[in-house]
Amino acid sequence: MQRVALDTNFLAYLAGVERAPTDAEKVSHARRLFSKLAHSASLIVPVQTLGELFVVLSRAKIPADEARSIILEFNQGLETSDSSVATMNAALDLVVDHRLQYWDALILSASATARATLLLSEDMQDGFVWRGVTVVNPFAASPHRKLVALLDQT
Repeated sequence: MQRVALDTNFLAYLAGVERAPTDAEKVSHARRLFSKLAHSASLIVPVQTLGELFVVLSRAKIPADEARSIILEFNQGLETSDSSVATMNAALDLVVDHRLQYWDALILSASATARATLLLSEDMQDGFVWRGVTVVNPFAASPHRKLVALLDQT
């Protein structure tokens, strides 16, 4: 089964966070996509994304106890990928070699460590490939062919 990692923004939409008028459609899309992927892929959450999600939820004025419950629900329902010194070192290489932001690089590195083949992220470069992981913007007007192929399996 293909392994798909989820970035913070995807989880935020999945949790129902709306920061802009166009976000309601992204929330709906993320939930539909998650439902389809749950049947055709192993879903992975780098631990870094859970920490970032807590911050996003807090900024959205969600009380800390409710935000914690959301994080724990994702943590219990999905496979997680921890960060290690090796993961951090690889992230530093991504920053230097490909000019990624450090936290994005850490998420990509943890996704590769977890043997994901796709990383769903709205913020990183759609189509960027590193160590077998393809970054895919799940909200792009034209979905990436690898995401389409995976969804066709459902």
